[in-house]
Parts: sequence; structure tokens; C-alpha cells
Amino acid sequence: MIESSLIVARRPRPNRRRTRRRRLLKRGIPIVALAAAAFAAGALLATRPGRAERHLVTQYVTAWEHNDYPKMYQLLDSSSRRHTSEARFASELADSASTATLTSLRPINVGSATGSSIAVKMVVHTKIWGTLHERLTVPFAGSGSGARVQLHPWLLFPGLRPGEHLRRAMRLAPRGTLLASDGTPLAEGPDRASPIPDVAGQIVGTLQAIPKADRGVYQAAGYPPNAKVGSDGLERVFESQLAGTPGGKLLAGHRVLASAAPVKAQPVKTTISPSIERAAVAAMGGQYAGITVMNPRTGAVLALSGIAYSALQPPGSTMKIITATGALQAGITTLSTTYPISTSADVGGYTLENSDGEACGGTLLNAFAVSCNSVFAPLGVKLGARRLVATARRFGFDQAPSIPGAAESTIPSASKIGGATSVGSSAIGQGLVQTTPFEMADVAATIAMGGKRPIPTLDATAKPQFVRVTTPRVAHEVQQMMIAVIDEGTGTSAAIPGMVVAGKTGTAELTDTTAPGANTAQNTDAWFVAYAPVPHPKYVVGALFPNQGFGGAAAAPPVRDILESALSH
Repeated sequence: MIESSLIVARRPRPNRRRTRRRRLLKRGIPIVALAAAAFAAGALLATRPGRAERHLVTQYVTAWEHNDYPKMYQLLDSSSRRHTSEARFASELADSASTATLTSLRPINVGSATGSSIAVKMVVHTKIWGTLHERLTVPFAGSGSGARVQLHPWLLFPGLRPGEHLRRAMRLAPRGTLLASDGTPLAEGPDRASPIPDVAGQIVGTLQAIPKADRGVYQAAGYPPNAKVGSDGLERVFESQLAGTPGGKLLAGHRVLASAAPVKAQPVKTTISPSIERAAVAAMGGQYAGITVMNPRTGAVLALSGIAYSALQPPGSTMKIITATGALQAGITTLSTTYPISTSADVGGYTLENSDGEACGGTLLNAFAVSCNSVFAPLGVKLGARRLVATARRFGFDQAPSIPGAAESTIPSASKIGGATSVGSSAIGQGLVQTTPFEMADVAATIAMGGKRPIPTLDATAKPQFVRVTTPRVAHEVQQMMIAVIDEGTGTSAAIPGMVVAGKTGTAELTDTTAPGANTAQNTDAWFVAYAPVPHPKYVVGALFPNQGFGGAAAAPPVRDILESALSH
């Protein structure tokens, strides 16, 4: 049987490229349509009335958010810029910010144009009144791309309305209480009274009207213009803590934008020790002098008497602590390096004589102990201006003191210090070097702490802070020299039986004491710095007795008395 077969003709295959093209075309139609629609919408938005003006206002408030006053000024119309300069515009904005204690502002919504202005919702952050939600009405002149912001007084702060100016009515909380380290009040109440007036009178300071130069700072902090502030002493150091948080009303004309009650400060506990402060005052003996007592382990300032941190004077040979540190660290000398026994030295062509024509020299340790200028002035020249200045700066010179109101110790820069004579003079604490007992006590404390400089503080709650100045090895070597000063050198009058004390004398000449008729004592400052007990120091003392003669005779005994008193408690 023959089977029949069915033959079916095959359809021709479609061209793949043509099919793919059709598919892409079909898909592309919606995309083109969307693009066309988007373009049409964009064109419509671009030409919508008020769009350019809204963009202008957005630029303006965004620039304000970033304190970009020049950009804001550029966006003002020509009439506004003719009537006010850029500097005055910026000043008025800054004044409003200060009045409101403004910390930041941010636009959260820019509205649509209504007539010739646009309203902007703003979030305003202030120190005194917290966060405010205000509306800023921004007027503009012109239209479209030619529109510019029109300046009016109410545009200086969010929330103001036409005819209103920003102002405030402020009051301070009752002033906080100052406490000594043992909790005894040093100043409390409106009369700033204390049960220990002998101590308080030395350290608390006074309240006075806000100095003209500081009015802007206090206004920004929320103080009323008639407030009294700490002008010196602890009242100045802790002014912001003692004042608490000011309160009052922020006013737009007669409208109250915000109000806040003043908040009294918590008591401020200081590091001042009444017993040590009394010892420091007693040690001055009624003389014009300055004494600082510190705890080197924490940087706590235990006593400040007289001109302890306010009067700058040349440090004399106490500067040799810094010079010796730099020279030992640079490796240009050692404790056993020997120097010629001499009464003078040639320093850059100038003959520098030792005190009273004394012949001295020998090892570096001995030269330091007897404070030999003929060794240390040339050693300073060998160290060089750059390294001498750098070492002094590590010890705290040319740096803003950590205590407000303290005078800044200074040394000329390496480029300005001068030639060899000036460098040698600076190395022994003469020339243009200027410092205070406060700074030199910190210099001694740095050696006591193995080369770490404690940052002085009067705040009993502050955590100790240190800055590395030199290596422990170098600090230990300098300490050995300072011990020799007490044991067998110029500072034997500061020795305490049964205890190891480290110190350094200083006698700074204020004029040429070799001139005929010159009075050596009246023309020299007496310095002394010391700490005890070694090797676990508890107290460091820096003392200056201006116009009182030699450091070993006039300044060392008072320092010894303070150390003995402090260590006996």
C-alpha cells in the first residue's frame, strides 16, 4: 500500500532587521511622545508667571542661609543698592542676627508670587529663644529675568512686618556663686560677698560696665546693654558661666516674637585653695610682686596673688630652663660638657659679663647651678634663633594663655630676634623676651612632669590636659640641674630640710647696672621658680619681685615658705 504524503509549503522567514526596526519604532513612539510632552511642560513652566521671581527669592534666602551677604547684595535691585552700601547691608543683617542671638536659619518653603512679593517659611535657631518658625515676606521689583529683591527694613529678619524693626528687652539671671576648691564661697549674691574676704579680695576681681570694645560680643550673647560684667580676676575668667542664660523678649516693634525666662547659673567651683592663696599673699610681704602656685599633675592653679599673670617682665635666668632644654634636645651639649672658667664672654662682638664679675664655667650642670651667663649666652647662639624660639613656643610663649585676662608671654620671631648678641641675650632672659610668673610656673611644671606641659586651669571640673614639649630624658637632665641650683647653686635659700627641691633663680636687668650710680637692686627683677617634692612633685611656684634685686635673695625665700606651707597641709 502506498502511503500518500502531504507536502506543505514553508512560509518565507521575515527579515530580522526589518522586524527589529518595527519593534524599536513602536517602542520609540511613546518615548518621543513623553519627551515632547516634557518639553512642552518645561516650556510652559519656564514661561509661567512668577517662576523667575520665585527662583530669585530662592537664591536670596539660600544665600542668607549660608551667610553669603555679598550674593544677597547682588540680588538687590539698583534702587536698593543706591541707598545702601554692601558693607552697611551686611552690618544691618549682622546687627539683627546679634539682637536675636541667631545661630542659623533655613528656608523650608518658598511660596508663589502674590503681587510684587513672595512669602517664605523660615526656621530660625537662636541661643536665647530656641527655634522659631517665621514667615519672611520678600518684595521684588521688576519681572521675569529682570526681577530683583527690593530691600525694606522688615527684610532684615524673618517674622518682621512692614513698619516693624527688630529689638529686644533683656535681663540677666542672678549672678552665679564662685567657690574655692574646698567649697567656700568666694563671691555670692548681688554684693559678691565672701566669708573669707582676705582670699576673695586677692582673686575674685570686680564687675564693671561692658567695655565699649566688647559690646558686640556681649550683645550677641544676649546681655542687656546696661549689664555689668567681670573685668578682671575670677569674675572675668568665668563670666559666661556666672552669668547663666539671659532671658527676655524678642520684639517685632511692639509684637512679641518670642520670650524666655533667664536661667541662673550653677555654682562655679574653682581650683583656688584658700590656705595656699593666703600663703602666697603672706609671702609677698606687702611688696609689689606676683606669685603663681600650680599643681603640675593636673594644671590646677591653686593661687594667684599680685601681678601673677598680668605684668610682663624679662624672665632673667629662669629662661635658662628653656635654653638648656633646647640645647640638650638638639644634642649640642650634655650635662658633663665642660666650658671655660671666665668672667665674661664675647657674644656677637659684645662683651657680656657675669653678675658681679663672677668667674664661672665648668660642666653644664655646674654652669646652670650658678647661673653662668658666660656659658649660656654663647650656648644660646650655638642653639640658634630658630631652635630657641621654637623651644620657647613649645613651652607656651607666643600662645594665647588658657586663662582669660592673662598676659601673653612673647619672644621675637627667629627672623626678627636679631644677630648673635640678641640671640645670646634672649637665651638668658634679657632682650625683648617678656613673660609672667604664671608662664614661668608652667615652664617649671613641664620639667616636673617629664617634659609634658600641663595646660593651666582655674576650673575644678576640667580634665587635665598636657602638651609634649621635650623628651623624658631631657626633662630629667634639666631637673638634675634644677636640683643642683638648690643644693649648691644660687637657690640654696629655697632648700627645705629633708626634701628634694628643684628650682631656678633669675635676675633680670632692667637697665645697665654697670653704669656709674646705677642701683643694682632697684634696676633688677628678682625671679624664682621651684617645685617639690622630687621625684613626685605636688606643687610648683613661680615668683616675680620687680625692682627687688637678686632672685636667690629676694624671691627664693618666699617660694620656700609657700612650698613648706602647702606641703604641711
